[in-house]
Amino acid sequence: MAKYVIIGGVAGGATAAARLRRLDEHAEIIMFERGPNISYANCGLPYYIGGTITEREKLLVQTPESFRARLNVDVRIMQEVTRINREEKTVEVLNHQTKATYTESYDKLVVSPGAEPVKPPIAGINDPAIFTLRNVLDTDKIKSFCDTRKPSHAVVIGAGFIGLEMAENLHKLGMNVTIVEMASQVMAPLDYEMAAEVHQHLKTKQVEFYLKDGVSAFARKDERLSVQLQSGREIETDLVILSIGVRPETTLVKEAGLELAENGGIKVNSYLQTNDPDIYALGDAIAFPHPITGKYVNTYLAGPANKQGRIVADNIVLGNTRQYKGAIATAIAKVFDITVASTGLSAKALKREGIEYISNIIHGSSHAGYYPGALPYTLKILFQPKTGKLYGAQMIGYQGIDKRIDLIATVLLNNGSIYDLQDIEHAYAPPYSSAKDPVNQAGYVAENIITGRLKNINWKDVSQLHAANICLLDVRTPEEHALGHIEGSLNIEVDKIREQLDEIPRDKKIIVYCGVGIRGYFACRILMQHGFEEVYNLSGGYKTYEHTTCKQSNEDIFESSYIAKDDHIYRGKPADNASIDNLVKTFEVDACGLQCPGPILKLKTEIGKLQPGERLLQKASDPGFMKDVQSWCNITGNKLVSVDSNEGIITAVIEKAAPKQVANMQGIPVAAQLPQNKTMVVFSDDMDRALASLVIANGAASMGKEVTLFYTFWGLNIIKKTHKPKVEKDLMGKMFGKMMPGDAGKLKLSKMNMLGMGSLMMKKRMLSKNVDSIEDMIRTAIDNGVRMIACQMSMDVMGVSAEELIDGVEIGGVATYLEEAEKSNLNLFI
Repeated sequence: MAKYVIIGGVAGGATAAARLRRLDEHAEIIMFERGPNISYANCGLPYYIGGTITEREKLLVQTPESFRARLNVDVRIMQEVTRINREEKTVEVLNHQTKATYTESYDKLVVSPGAEPVKPPIAGINDPAIFTLRNVLDTDKIKSFCDTRKPSHAVVIGAGFIGLEMAENLHKLGMNVTIVEMASQVMAPLDYEMAAEVHQHLKTKQVEFYLKDGVSAFARKDERLSVQLQSGREIETDLVILSIGVRPETTLVKEAGLELAENGGIKVNSYLQTNDPDIYALGDAIAFPHPITGKYVNTYLAGPANKQGRIVADNIVLGNTRQYKGAIATAIAKVFDITVASTGLSAKALKREGIEYISNIIHGSSHAGYYPGALPYTLKILFQPKTGKLYGAQMIGYQGIDKRIDLIATVLLNNGSIYDLQDIEHAYAPPYSSAKDPVNQAGYVAENIITGRLKNINWKDVSQLHAANICLLDVRTPEEHALGHIEGSLNIEVDKIREQLDEIPRDKKIIVYCGVGIRGYFACRILMQHGFEEVYNLSGGYKTYEHTTCKQSNEDIFESSYIAKDDHIYRGKPADNASIDNLVKTFEVDACGLQCPGPILKLKTEIGKLQPGERLLQKASDPGFMKDVQSWCNITGNKLVSVDSNEGIITAVIEKAAPKQVANMQGIPVAAQLPQNKTMVVFSDDMDRALASLVIANGAASMGKEVTLFYTFWGLNIIKKTHKPKVEKDLMGKMFGKMMPGDAGKLKLSKMNMLGMGSLMMKKRMLSKNVDSIEDMIRTAIDNGVRMIACQMSMDVMGVSAEELIDGVEIGGVATYLEEAEKSNLNLFI
C-alpha cells in the first residue's frame, strides 16, 4: 500500500489529496497543515471583512472532519513539518497543540508551502493596529479590530489586487481610506495607461492615494498610529493593512536541498517534480517556465494551484503521464464599480524581455448600444508586429469583462494570434454583446495595423514629439473640442475633412485623434487616400490620452473631513445648528440614456430654473459626462459640489452661482467688454449640415452664450412647419415649393443620400444612439433662447411666406444679422 504525505492544504494541497484518493482508494494519505484550516476561500477574505460575505462558515470549503469522512484522508491540523529527510524519506513534525515532535515516513511527498506576505524591517511595524492578510486567522483579527474599535480611517500599504480589494471593503465599512504605493501606478500587471483609468475611478470614490511614495516608519500618537512617508508626509490613522506583496515560502525545501530557481521559487519540471523524483511541488511557491518567455516565474493564483494539484496526483498514481503547460497569470479584480482584468504579458514586461510588440487600445460598450444599460469598457491587446501572435491583454469596464479576458486567455495559452480573435464565435444577443464582440473588434483593428491600413501612435509618444513637426488633428465635434482637447490641436470634424483638406498641412506628421479612436480611423483612411503620407491615429483616442496625462494621485483629501449627524463623512467644516440635509435645497434630474451633448444641454436647462445657491443633482450614463460637467462648471462659473460614479451611472451635484460682477477701474463688468455671443449663417438645407449647426448652437447655449442663427436661401427649409397652412403663391413660388424639402423631416444628406435611404438610415442611427431628431433639436434651441432669424430677402426670392415658418422664428434682414455679429466672438457660415 502506497503512502502519500502532503505538506500544506488550501487550493493546491487539498486538491492533490482529494484527487489522490479518487485514483487510489487503498493508499494511506496524510495531510499536514500548521494552521486550523485546511481548505478555505482565501480570495473571499476581503469580502468577509467588508460584509459582502456575511457568514464566516461559507469561507471554509472543507473542514478536517468533512475531509476525513468523505475522502478518508488523515488530516493533521496545527501540525507543522519542520524538516524533510530525503535520504530516509521521512518528515519531522511539530504538534503546536502538544508541543511534541515526531517523524512520519512517505513514499511520495507533495510540498505546497504557499507564499508569505512581505513584511519589511520598518520601525514600528509590529504595532497591534498593523495587519497582513493571508489566511482565516488574519481575517478574524482584522474583522475583530474593525468590529470592536470602529476605526474611521485606514491606510492600505500597497496597491496590488488584494490591496485594492481591501481598500474597497474598508471603504464599504464607512472608513476614509488612504492607499500608499511605492510605484507610479496601482496594479503592477497593468500598463500605465490602463492603470491610469483605475486611478481616475478611485478619485470618484473619494479614495485618497499617494503614488511614488513609501513608508519610512510607524509611530504611536496617543490613540492613533502615525504613518510616516518617505516624502515627509505624515498620515494619522486607526488601522493599517500591509499588502506590499508576497514571496515563496521555501525555507523548508531549501534546507532539504531542493533546487530553487533564480526568482526564489521551487524549481520543478513539466511533471511538477523537484530535483528529487519522489518529491513533487505545487502552488504559490513553485517556479515554472513562462509559456511565452520561457523564464522561470511564480504565479500567485488559486486557479493554477488547483490544476497543478490534479496533475501531481495523476503523475504520482499513474506515472508521469501529464505535463503542466504553465500559467500566463490571467487575473481579475473588482475595484469598486469597475472590473479590472489582465492576461499574458504587459508592455513593460515585453520591453524587459526584449520582445518586439505592437499594442492597441479600443473603447466600446458592454453590449449593443441600442439596448438599454450598455456600459463602457477599455481593452488593450499586445501582439507580434508581423505574425500577429498574441502576447497579452488588459481590460477594464463594468460588465462582461470576465468572459472577454477568458476568451483572449484561451487564445493566448494555445499560442494563438490576433486572427484567432477575429474568428471567435461568441454568443450574441443585444443584452449581452454586439454582433462584433469587443474581442473580434480588437482582432480587426490589430489586422489593420499589421497590414499598414492604420498607423498607430500611443499617448506617450505623442507627448514627446516636437510640436513644430506635427499637426494634431481633433476630428471630434466643436462641442467636444470645447470641453477639452490636446493643446495646439486643429479641430476639423471627421465629416468635414474632405471639404477642408487644404487646411491640413502636408509637410508635417499628422496625429489624428477623436474620443476613442473610431472616428480617428475613418479620418486617417480619408487622409491617407488623399495623398497624406505621415498619418497616425492616437491609440485609445482622447479618452486614454486624458486619463494618462492628467494628475494621477489623489492626496490630502481628508484634511477637512468630519462626520455629520447622518453618519456620513463630509469634507469642509460642519455647519452650526443645521443638519446637512437642510442646508441647501436640491433638485434632481435624470439624463441617463442621453448622448453628448445631451446631458450638458439638460444641465443648462435645469440649472436655469434654479435660484443662486440652490443645487441640481443630475444623473447620466454617458461616461463623458464625468469630465464634461467639470468643464461646463469651469466655463459657466457654477460650482461642482461633487461628481461620483456608481455602477456606470454618473451623479453630479452642481450649485448655481450668483452672476459674476467682476468690475474694472471704470466700474464696467470685465465680461461685458468682450464679445461673447455666437452667430451662424445657415445657408444649406443638407441634413448633416443642419445637424451640425444645431449641435453647435445648443452646445454654446448650454454654456450660457447668446446664439443667433440666420437662415437664408435653402437654409429656410430647415425652419418650415411640418403642417403648413395653405398660402397663395405665384408660379415660381409654387415651383420652388415642389422642388425643395417641405420641412426639417424631409432634409437630405449631403453625401450618400441614396435617394433618401441615407437620410432614413441616419435617422434610425440617431434614434438608436439616443440623439435628438432635428425637429427636437430645433425645439430645444428655441427653449434654450437661441435666436432664429429668417432672411426676408431670401424668403421673397424663394417664395416662402411667414405663415410657413415654425413658431418662434423672427423675420429680419442683413442689418439684424450684422448687429448680432458685432456682439459675437464666433461667426460661422454653414
